[in-house]
Amino acid sequence: MLASTDTGGDGEVVLFGHGLLFGGWMFRAQVAALRARYRCVTVDWPGQGDTPAGPCDMDTLTARAAQVIRAVGAPVHWVGLSMGGFVGLRLAARHPDLVRSLVLLDTSADAEDPGRAREHRLLALVQRWVGMRPIAGCVAPVVFGPAFLADPANGPVVGEWVGRLARGDRAGIRRAVLAVADRAPVAAELHRITAPTLVVVGADDLATPPDHAERIAAGIRGARLELLSDCGHSSSLERPDAVSALLSEFLGSLPAPVRGARSLRRRPAAG
Repeated sequence: MLASTDTGGDGEVVLFGHGLLFGGWMFRAQVAALRARYRCVTVDWPGQGDTPAGPCDMDTLTARAAQVIRAVGAPVHWVGLSMGGFVGLRLAARHPDLVRSLVLLDTSADAEDPGRAREHRLLALVQRWVGMRPIAGCVAPVVFGPAFLADPANGPVVGEWVGRLARGDRAGIRRAVLAVADRAPVAAELHRITAPTLVVVGADDLATPPDHAERIAAGIRGARLELLSDCGHSSSLERPDAVSALLSEFLGSLPAPVRGARSLRRRPAAG
C-alpha cells in the first residue's frame, strides 16, 4: 500500500500526487489551506517519502492510485505535480469515473526529452552510489526556480528537501528516476479527458517548461491554463499561497456531487 496522510472528514476528497524526488509533504501548504472544507489525502510514490521501494512505472503507479481512490471513495479531485501529473493524466483518460476534477502542476503529457532522459539516467546511477547529498547542488536548479533559490529565506525548505532525500532508499529513488526518464507519452489520450481541468506551470520551470503545459491545455477540452511568475518546477513549495488560492478558487467553482466515502487507514496529515 502507498503511504498516505489523510485529514479525514466528510468533505469531498482532494488527493495529491507529488513530484519526483519529493513526497506528499510538498503539498503541506495546500492541505493546510483546504482541509477545513475538503478531506485531503496525500500519497508517497514507491521509493519516495514513506513508501518502500517497488515498481514505479507510470502504469503501475496509475493502478495503485486507482486503488487508493476506490478506498477513499471515488471520484476525487486529483492534484498532481510532475510525476503526480503523469499519473493524473492517465487516471483521467483511462478511469474517468475515478476523477471528479484534475489539477496538473508543472507536468507533461510527452515522453522525456532525450537529453533530459540521459541526465536522469546519469543522476540515477550517481545517486545510487554516492547518495543525493553530494549532488544536490547540481539537481536543485532543475527542481527549484532561480528566484526561489536566490532568497535566503527559502534555505530551510531546500535543506529539508536534501535531508529527506539523503535519508531515502537509494535503490528506490533510482527506480523512480528511471521510471520518469523512460515514461511513455500520453498526449494522444488527452482528448479522452472530460474532467474539469486546471493546468498550472511555473514560468521558470526547466524540467517541464511552459510549452508542455500549453500543449496539455490545448489537448483537453475546456482546460484552463495558469502561468506563475518567479516560479520553477516545484510550484507548491515555491509559490504556496498562489497555488493554494488557485486550488481553492477552481475547486470552489465546481458543483458538489452527492456520494458516500469509505475510510482509508490514516496517519496524521501534513500541515
